[in-house]
Amino acid sequence: MKKFQTFTGLVAPLDRDNIDTDAIIPKQFLKSIHRTGFGPNLFDEWRYLDYGEPGKDCSNRPLNPDFVLNQDKYKNATILLTGKNFGCGSSREHAPWALVDYGFKTIIAESFADIFYNNCFKNGILPITLTKNEIQSLYKKTTQGNEFALLVNLKDATLTDPKGKKTKFKLEGFRKDALLNGLDEIGITLSKSADIKSFEANHQQLQPWLFTSL
Repeated sequence: MKKFQTFTGLVAPLDRDNIDTDAIIPKQFLKSIHRTGFGPNLFDEWRYLDYGEPGKDCSNRPLNPDFVLNQDKYKNATILLTGKNFGCGSSREHAPWALVDYGFKTIIAESFADIFYNNCFKNGILPITLTKNEIQSLYKKTTQGNEFALLVNLKDATLTDPKGKKTKFKLEGFRKDALLNGLDEIGITLSKSADIKSFEANHQQLQPWLFTSL
């Protein structure tokens, strides 16, 4: 997993609550266990006017002009701004896979479903929780005028708009460190491999009978 770095990204507003994982990546696309290739089908039923199927060429599909990601202003967004309970529904990890594959690095919401929230950290996505008033303020800035971007600084836990206004967000220290170092659970375990080997060697010396073969 790549280390999460400070970046400036365009913001796309998806002003809906209770967006479930089936809306993020519909069930027919769950046949693959590879983490790539899901980006073209992100929000498939909202993004296109026809029915999406695995292997279908999305470049020729009719787009829904009213959907936010199809509007020129938001096409290159890397920050998704949305409502409460984002990622509810099934626990499919394909949902964060699709978001990452599309290009999103950060999701800002009023709240997240627990399993989806945890899956974000496993895939290098920074989920940020803000208050309803803070979300509404960002919605206004994002939908008015030209493209709106935010500077995301995970180390300082801040969002900075083009005028220099900073918004602080809270994140558990353990999760912050994991993202900054590009570590999921497996990576964190492997980083302790020397300590694990030392423990096992000591354990074998103290209780050798546990390691004898029958």
